[in-house]
This record gives sequence, C-alpha cells and structure tokens, in this order.
Amino acid sequence: MNADPTTTLPEAAPHARHASISGGDPADPQASLNELDHGPNTLDATIVLPCYNEGPHVLLELERITKAMDASGFRYELLVIDDKSTDNTLQVLQEALPRFPRMRLMPFQRNGGSGTARRIGSAEAYGRIVVWTDSDMTYPNERIPEFIQYLIDHPETDQVVGARTTEQGTHKVLRVPAKWVIRKVAETLAGTKIPDLNSGLRAFRRDVSLPYLRLLPPGFSCVTTITLSFLSNQHTVDYLPIDYAKRAGTSKFHFVRDAYRYILQVLRMVMYFNPIKVLMPLALVLLGVGVTKAIVDVIIYFFRITTNSLLLIVTGLLIASVALLADLIVRSRAD
Repeated sequence: MNADPTTTLPEAAPHARHASISGGDPADPQASLNELDHGPNTLDATIVLPCYNEGPHVLLELERITKAMDASGFRYELLVIDDKSTDNTLQVLQEALPRFPRMRLMPFQRNGGSGTARRIGSAEAYGRIVVWTDSDMTYPNERIPEFIQYLIDHPETDQVVGARTTEQGTHKVLRVPAKWVIRKVAETLAGTKIPDLNSGLRAFRRDVSLPYLRLLPPGFSCVTTITLSFLSNQHTVDYLPIDYAKRAGTSKFHFVRDAYRYILQVLRMVMYFNPIKVLMPLALVLLGVGVTKAIVDVIIYFFRITTNSLLLIVTGLLIASVALLADLIVRSRAD
C-alpha cells in the first residue's frame, strides 16, 4: 500500500480546561503542528477518518468533528484518509484543507479497504489516543471528546467502544440476527461479554495497539479484530452507549461476503491468541463420542470395535495434539 501524506501547516486548537495526557509534550499548546506536533505522541488524540466516495456529506462530518474537538481543548489532529475514491471526495478534501487547520490528508494510490486505512492511520498517528470513526454521518462524532476524556479519567482502560443501542444498517432483517450470533460466538471464545463487537466508533491508546495493527484485515472486520486483540491479551475494554443514525450515501457493506469475513476473523483471532479454546472442545467431543461408541460396539459386537469408532477416536486425538502444539507455539511466541 503506497500512501502519500499531504500535511497542512495548521495552528493548534486553543488550550482549554482539559489537561494533556500524562507524559505529553510540555510545549506551548498555541504553537503550530508544523513546529511541535510532528511525530508520534506529540498530541492528545488523532481521529482517523477513512473516506471512500463520501463527497456529498464529508464536509458536514468534518465540521461536526472539528467543532466538538475545538471546543474540548484537546490538542488533536484529524487524519483523513481518502481510499482512492471514484467520486469527487479527494477534491472536496483538498479544497477543504485551509478551512480545517487540524486536518492532515492522506490520499491512497489504490483502494485498500477501511481496515488498511485504519491500520496505516493508526501507525502514522501523532496522538497518544487514536479514535476510529466513520465519515457517513452514522456515528455521534460530536461525542468523540467524551471518549478521549474517558480514557484519561480511567487509566486502567485501554479501549472504549461505542455500543450502539439501535440498528440502522442495510439488510436489517438478516443483519440483526447474524450479528447477534457472531457476537455470541465471540463472547464464548473471548470469555467476556461484548455489547457491540463491530462498532466503528472507538478510542484506544496508540502504544497499546501497535503490536496488533499488523493483524488488521483490509475490510470491515478490522473493528472486530482490534476488539478481540485487546480482550485476548487482558487489556480492559469498556463500552459507552451511543445512538446510531441511518447512513448518508450508499453502503459498502455486502451481507454475505462481510458476514462470512466477520465469522472467519473471529475464529482466526481466537486461534491466534488462544487456539486451545477453539480446538480442544472439538477434540473432546469427538473423543467422547468415539469412546462411547467403542464401548457400545464392544458390548454389541462381542469385543469388536467398528471402523467409524476408531476414526472418531483417532480424529479427536489428532485435533487435541494440534491444539496442544498450537498452544505451545502461541505461548513461545514473542509478540
């Protein structure tokens, strides 16, 4: 993925009642981004905003975010990533640069997907806290300062996620039960309650996220990945209830393809961090069924064991061996 960042030379937002995050740059908050805020951990927060064909309404989203952030007093940047839009989104963003001095524009040379945009944006962020959100008017982005402040007030929390109280997405009849099933599978595998597995609005500590960015897939399931990465490694994830509006423009979500990717990504993430939790139950079930059937065979066929009983037992033993080997690899891996 080739990204060509285009950076403005802006003035910093006025310093207000919010204190900078501990360990921040003690320099004058009135100084420009070009002079002081040019590198990791030099700002309080970075809002990563992927855009793909959002031209008709992206300015409204920019205005909403910057109005809330300017009023908060946080030292921030708005990192807008154009994911090779086929409409006039990039032109609109380029023309808007003088209007939004805290905006940094990063146009992609080819379409990489929202996951790629968020991964690169998080890696390139100048803020100690990274915020993910969408540019389609669905999330209450005026509440972004609340998420940032939550992490400041709760140092034990590494990620805070906006848990949606309503579903306004496309394919609602199919999407709601499918998401519920996927979420329950994820909760079972992760061993904790997850109010919203794939919310697009979240804030997290950049330094905590860095080891997991390489795991992010290109598509929508990147939000599922970052949630499970934190939970699987004992990072505290909290949730704030949010409203969810009907999106502006055309949805890029494809139900069958993206639902399949969500399920696959949930299994992949748990396998990556805790494979024994996926494989061992299956192995024990096969062993249990195989041994039970073998006992029945011995009774019915006078100490003869059928081939399918042996196959069940051998398959269970093989899967159990793979589970133990995978667990050994995970425990010996230095992430």
